[in-house]
Amino acid sequence: MNLRHYRADVLMLITALIWGSTFVAQRLGMDHIGPFLYTGLRFLIGAITVMPLIWLLRKPAKSNAQPRMGKAMLLGSMALGAVLTLGINLQQIGLMFTTVTNSGFITGLYVILVPVFGLFIGMRTHRGTWAGAVMALVGMVLLSVTSEFTVAPGDWLQLVGACFWAVHVLLVGALASRYDPIIVSFIQFLVCAVVSLSLALVFEPISLAAIVEALPAILYGGILAVGVAFTLQVVAQKDAITSHAAIILSLEAVFAALAGWLILGETLSPRGLLGCGLMLAGMLTAQLVPIYLDRRKQAAVAVQQEPAGHH
Repeated sequence: MNLRHYRADVLMLITALIWGSTFVAQRLGMDHIGPFLYTGLRFLIGAITVMPLIWLLRKPAKSNAQPRMGKAMLLGSMALGAVLTLGINLQQIGLMFTTVTNSGFITGLYVILVPVFGLFIGMRTHRGTWAGAVMALVGMVLLSVTSEFTVAPGDWLQLVGACFWAVHVLLVGALASRYDPIIVSFIQFLVCAVVSLSLALVFEPISLAAIVEALPAILYGGILAVGVAFTLQVVAQKDAITSHAAIILSLEAVFAALAGWLILGETLSPRGLLGCGLMLAGMLTAQLVPIYLDRRKQAAVAVQQEPAGHH
C-alpha cells in the first residue's frame, strides 16, 4: 500500500463520518421545517457548492472524448436526479417515524441490493452476496420487528428508499464512466432541489423564520454532506482499493448510530445491537467475499500461466 491508498482511505473515512452524522442534521432540521423543504434547500446549497468544481476540475478536451454536455448526458443525469429525489425524500420522511440508528442501518442495505438488482441487467452475483443478504435480512428483522411483530412505518420507508439508493448506484456506475461525474452530480442535485422545493410549495407551510432556525442543519446537510463529502468520494475513489472502500463506506451506518447516541441520546436494546451487528456483517460479507474469491481465482490463473521451471 502506498501513500495514495492511505490518503484515499482517510478521505473515505471522513466521507462516511459526514454521511453518517448527516442523519442527525436531517432529523434536527425537521424540528423547524418540513421534509421536502429541508431536502430542497439542502440540495440547492449542495449544487451551488459543487458549481465551482465544474470549472476547477475541468479536464482538457480530448478529440475522442464525449462532449461535456449532450442530450444523452442531460437525460441520464435528470433520470439520476429523479431517483435521488425519491431515495432522499423517502429517507427524510422516514426519519419522522423511526430513529437515526435504524435509518442508517436500513439505508446501508443498498450495498446488498446493488448486486441483487444488477442481476436484472446481466451482472453476475457471487454466493458471498447472497450469504451477506441473508445475514443482513436476519439483522434487520432483529432491529426493526417488535415483539408484537410490527415494524415502524419509518423503517418501511427507509427500506423502499434503500431500493432507490441501489438503483442510484447502478445509474451512477453507468453515467460516471461515460461523462464528467462532477457535471452529472450538479445536474442531479439541481433536479432534486427543484422537485423537492416544488413539493414543499404545494404540501408544506413555508416561513422565513423557520428556515433561519433550521439553517445550521440545512448548511451541514448541503455544504458538508452534498458538496464536500461527494467531492471527497470522487477524489478518493480514483486511488481507493476496492475492498477498503467497501469496508469504510459501510461504516456510515455505524457513524449514524454513534451520532444518534451522542447527539440525540438514542439507545439500542441488546436485540437491536445484535441486529445492527448482523446487518454490518452482512454488508461486509456481501462486498468482501466476492473480492476475495476473485483475487484467489486470479492468483490461481497466474500460477497456471507461469512457465515451467520458473520456481
